[in-house]
Amino acid sequence: MSDHIKHECGIALLRLLKPLSYYQEKYGTALYGLNKMYLLMQKQVNRGQDGAGIVNIKLGVKPGFPYISRRRSVDPNSIQDVFSKISDNFKRIQSNYPEKFKSPEWLKENCSFTGEVFLGHLRYGTYGGNNITHCHPLLRQNNWKSRNVVLAGNFNMTNVDELLKQLIDLGQHPKEKSDTVTILEKIGHFTDEENTRLYTKFKPENNSNQEISRLIEENIDIAKILINSSKKWDGGYVLSGLLGHGDAFVFRDPHGIRPAYYYQDEEIVVVCSERPVIQTAFNSQFNKIKELPRGNAIIIKKSGVVKFEEIITPKIRKACSFERIYFSRGNDSEINKERKKLGSMLKGPILRSIDGDLQNTVFSYIPNTAETAFYGLLSSLEDELNEQKERLLDEKRFSELKIKMKQKLRVEKMAVKDAKLRTFITADNDRDGLVGHVYDVTYGVAKTTDTLVILDDSIVRGTTLKKSILRILDRLKFKKIIVVSSAPQIRYPDCYGIDMAKLGDFIAFKATMSLLEQTDEGKLAIKDIYNKCKLALLQKKEEQKNHLKELYNNFSDKEISDEIARLLKADNINADFNIIYQSVMDLHGACPDHKGDWYFTGDYPTAGGNMIANKSFVYFMEGNVSRAY
Repeated sequence: MSDHIKHECGIALLRLLKPLSYYQEKYGTALYGLNKMYLLMQKQVNRGQDGAGIVNIKLGVKPGFPYISRRRSVDPNSIQDVFSKISDNFKRIQSNYPEKFKSPEWLKENCSFTGEVFLGHLRYGTYGGNNITHCHPLLRQNNWKSRNVVLAGNFNMTNVDELLKQLIDLGQHPKEKSDTVTILEKIGHFTDEENTRLYTKFKPENNSNQEISRLIEENIDIAKILINSSKKWDGGYVLSGLLGHGDAFVFRDPHGIRPAYYYQDEEIVVVCSERPVIQTAFNSQFNKIKELPRGNAIIIKKSGVVKFEEIITPKIRKACSFERIYFSRGNDSEINKERKKLGSMLKGPILRSIDGDLQNTVFSYIPNTAETAFYGLLSSLEDELNEQKERLLDEKRFSELKIKMKQKLRVEKMAVKDAKLRTFITADNDRDGLVGHVYDVTYGVAKTTDTLVILDDSIVRGTTLKKSILRILDRLKFKKIIVVSSAPQIRYPDCYGIDMAKLGDFIAFKATMSLLEQTDEGKLAIKDIYNKCKLALLQKKEEQKNHLKELYNNFSDKEISDEIARLLKADNINADFNIIYQSVMDLHGACPDHKGDWYFTGDYPTAGGNMIANKSFVYFMEGNVSRAY
């Protein structure tokens, strides 16, 4: 994605099912769990560069000794910062107690992060500031183990105001307005209620308070807590949590919007946001790693018993398609196939745009995340070239065939990113001049009669294209430049985790507004849709329709793409310029199990999505630059 955008977070939950001595004997270290957590988090670094955090809980610790360890960081290299500080502490202990350090039992009694339950988080912030207080895992503390709540998640709720009001109605006084705090306090409230229910149950049986605490820990109903907490949640989420005594859970939204995968063997249970991370960390087989069912929670009791509970009735699957297009690591075998398919499906529109002239066309891609889709495109174009040769052979046009047999696809790395320039800070009046040189080009590989086709995996704002890529590619004096997106036009805000919040940022929205503003009829349509959106916001979110969809109904996809090309082509670009987007239909064909496409179609899976779309347009029309969620 040449336009940088932030997106959803990553989680890693790990439960060791054996004593530390087992891992010391088999793997040579009692720090097996901590080492694996480093690997699980490092392999998901693509999911969070705003911060990282880890919590560890020890099982069976005597009263008076710490049993919860937490370390968080918002350092630019947050994972390294977290684990280097933990490692430095172990090095100091080892230096001071070299013999005792060899004992797993002594380590657990005396060192932080030597427990059996781990929860890690990588943060891409979409709500709130980038400071340590917003960095997961969050901790709600209490002197009773089973009332301690640790929470980390990959989520965004659309109805924060409603959730906040619920807490206030309970008599609480939340310290801030954010979905993270409201969710933590909601779970905390029902955790307290469940503790009270069990205390009331076991107290008449003449149990001591210590015995009651043990019974509560054994019988606390995590599913009931989640069912009661989530009744009003509207959003996309994978929520992972721990209770202080050692129970753990991961809960996924009923549409399966956000991803979660789990694996279990006799030694560990692990849940992560991406499947290949688990494959790599534990050398596990693809078919042994399962997707957490939507609306379900995996619950790992303190005893080590693992069970699955349906928390919310599963609804229509709307798993995020952007996970497949761009966000998830491409080394997942299914994602690899799907991205290649996305590229191959662009063959037809590209061939039409170049009039089938492969001889005078150079193919390239940008950025590196588009490489897999590019391979799929090349494969389909090679098939086309072979079909052309076969047609010549069938028609016995041997002289033309002789020439065609020597023809190969022309593939070059045309645009190369200079990462060093990105981080240089200068005065605003100099910035555009530097931005235009963030990318460099490969000289001497093309002719002025050539067309360049360059593949991107998604075009959100188009800023980098206009200010940098097109300018520098035009120096090569191509006859025509065609930028191709393996994703459809992004038209609507995402409110479930991806940081695409403001309509005015989307080049497809700008192009549509530009087309409408060219006629009096279009101007009236804008005003009418604005009034509908504003009236809709007076309704309950469940009653609202997405009136923003009406804006795009006035034009075909091609008309909007052509206007995007016009807006992105600066006055000093000499080459003809065209832009091609993937169709939604072909996206579904390439990614059949991930049809969450609301940012392309406006078909939000929850009522809160429609509300956010309407609010976004009202904000835009009124000049309000705030996020709509």
